[in-house]
Amino acid sequence: MPLSTFIYSGYPTGMNLEIAGNVQGFKQQDGILTIKTAEAEARVYIYSPTIIRVSISKNFNPDDPSFAVIRQPLADFDFDESSANIDITTPALKLSIQKSPLRFNFFTAAGSSLSEDDARFGTNWQGERVTCYRRLFEGEQFIGLGEKTGNLDRRSAAYVNWNTDAPNHTPESDPLYKTFPFFIGLHSGLTYGLFLDNTHKSYFDFGASTDEETSWFGADGGDLNYYFFGAQGVAKIIEDYTGLTGRMEMPPLWSLGYQQCRWSYMSADEVLNIAQTFRKKQIPADVMYCDIDYMDDFKIFTWNKKTFPKPKQMLDKLKAMDFRLVTIVDPGIKVEEGYKEYDEGIEQDYFAKYPDGENYTGYVWPGRCHFPDFFRGEVREWWGAAFTALTQPGVEGFWNDMNEPAAWGQNIPWIVKFGDKFMPEVRNAYGMQMARATYDGTRKIMGNKRPFVLTRAAYSGTQRYSAVWTGDNTGTDAHMLLGQRLVNSLGITGMSFIGVDIGGFSGNPTPELMVRWNSLGAYTPMFRNHAIQGSKMREPWEWGKNNEQTIKKDIEQRYKLLPYLYSSFYQSTQTGLPVSRTLAIEHSFDGNVFDERFQNEFMFGDAMLVAPVESTKLTEDVYLPRGSWYRLSSDKFYEGEQIVNVQAPLTDLPVFVKAGGIIPMQSVVQSTNEKGDGILQVHVWNGREANSFIYYEDDGVSYDYEQGIYYKRVISFNPIEKSLSLSSVEGSSKSRFMQLKFVLHGFDGVKLQEEIIENKSGEIEVKL
Repeated sequence: MPLSTFIYSGYPTGMNLEIAGNVQGFKQQDGILTIKTAEAEARVYIYSPTIIRVSISKNFNPDDPSFAVIRQPLADFDFDESSANIDITTPALKLSIQKSPLRFNFFTAAGSSLSEDDARFGTNWQGERVTCYRRLFEGEQFIGLGEKTGNLDRRSAAYVNWNTDAPNHTPESDPLYKTFPFFIGLHSGLTYGLFLDNTHKSYFDFGASTDEETSWFGADGGDLNYYFFGAQGVAKIIEDYTGLTGRMEMPPLWSLGYQQCRWSYMSADEVLNIAQTFRKKQIPADVMYCDIDYMDDFKIFTWNKKTFPKPKQMLDKLKAMDFRLVTIVDPGIKVEEGYKEYDEGIEQDYFAKYPDGENYTGYVWPGRCHFPDFFRGEVREWWGAAFTALTQPGVEGFWNDMNEPAAWGQNIPWIVKFGDKFMPEVRNAYGMQMARATYDGTRKIMGNKRPFVLTRAAYSGTQRYSAVWTGDNTGTDAHMLLGQRLVNSLGITGMSFIGVDIGGFSGNPTPELMVRWNSLGAYTPMFRNHAIQGSKMREPWEWGKNNEQTIKKDIEQRYKLLPYLYSSFYQSTQTGLPVSRTLAIEHSFDGNVFDERFQNEFMFGDAMLVAPVESTKLTEDVYLPRGSWYRLSSDKFYEGEQIVNVQAPLTDLPVFVKAGGIIPMQSVVQSTNEKGDGILQVHVWNGREANSFIYYEDDGVSYDYEQGIYYKRVISFNPIEKSLSLSSVEGSSKSRFMQLKFVLHGFDGVKLQEEIIENKSGEIEVKL
């Protein structure tokens, strides 16, 4: 029996296992190297010196679509052939394609092995299911896959990608709401990445049960279509991955402020009362939310005429208090004649269907619902135009929920079709396409004003359209810590604008947990407090006077940090590097980073290390990696590469600043609309190594920055020359700050020059 085909008679149907066998022929044309075997065809593309695509299929789709990838491959490349191999070499990578049997092995340009097919099984098929088995290296570790529970290191674990409404998930549940089939492998001091661009239900097994021999990945159908990233350094791989799948745009500045949400504030009066209380108590905030009860009978793009009778009047009052409103929008369209979106959807034939042409019906909040087919451009355009019902009164934020898609019972039949695709082929991309439709529509309607879009379900590339949050968590310490791991892991996969439900969506957190979680929220890219119907109210003043003051202090810290945070988001738009970063990005081969005691720690931007602490603990062991560090709250100095036990009272979350760190801050404001005192405070912590920080600002609301209307300077610290400097301004905008103030930390006895002088080229230098 040839190696390429086995029959497992143990299965009642005699399931075939087909393994890719010997190469029968190959050719190169139009930038594609095509390789044929008896079982399938493989195609190889080069996207850059560090990105190679391999796609293997029995039946290629001639349209070759991708929801995620926005770049085109190179037009041509060279290869060398020998009797045993076809070798493709770039300045960074070597792909050695073994002919007998067909196997794909990746090396650095210097010849070090990065990732190899398993010699025995390589790529194989069991029915429609396609799988690739890979060699598992000694000590190999894996990070990524986005919203996945478990440990930072995925080694010895297995995962399924199948977007799921998971309201009662635990710290071990899988799958959850999102699919990001991209991971990074670490071994032998080397790094590589792999993105399986396939929207079917997919599987990743990092040596969970293979006797330390193999890892494997695959999908229930479609092509084995993967992109291999060979850059050295996790940050460089993230940069390449987001260059391939796109990067986020600058978010509206107001969306970085504190956000208050609940299922549900039941009337316009209640929404306004909560907003007024924030202003009365001088607790900074920018955003209020309306959950499903603002609608008429849960019908999308409607308002409840009894409880929200005059939405524009409510929005005008909110805006007068410098608040924005975000409203929830689910995909389920209520089956009800006379309801505008239902009638139009029926007339235009815009809904998902059974194979016989009948519209699929599932039950969600409004009852019987049809579901828009977001995989069709005309449906996305229709959906986007419907947002005028929300934008005309003044809504600027749009929260896409229930878009896995979710229906009561969870099990949408596999025979339901979206366009020409059955549900299992595209379920994992449904939420992404809904977010795309929402973004495209609201951006068009709002003109030059940035919308804020938030989605629960997602697929790779969603960062181009939307922020995400981690779904329906629970008010426990375990979920608080899990939430931070999810945020850090999503950051690896291109999603920088991420939040969690502060305090936990379900359950009732203790006052101590609520305080601790808010202190962590100040360092979460999206800072949103949210809770389930029937739970205790979660606003900052609901936890007693002392706790209110602590929460207020932490929210104020968030607003002080907005110049640093906004600049960090700018960095994400340029390089894909997330705002919240697992320590494994910069310290990939430091074993302590993967220790379960320290795996929740993260960098917040370039300079700040945050150590989450359970609410029941008042001291904590913290691992400080290579470098020198200062406790933010006290300026106490620590050398790195050691474990330190630090005080962690509820009033002082352990946060550290890297020596040489540069953090621009502002005075406390009550909202991002408030001008403040006009002073930009540039905080600098002394260190032995030179450092720089790209400071960025724009108007925070428009797309004018795309036309060069922004303000950018490089702030530098040079310990050898004992100087601080600002480069000349890039961009045609003026800063909103009128004065500059340097604040020194760890510079014992050092005083700044009294006068700050700007030279003719616009550069500023200050001697210490």
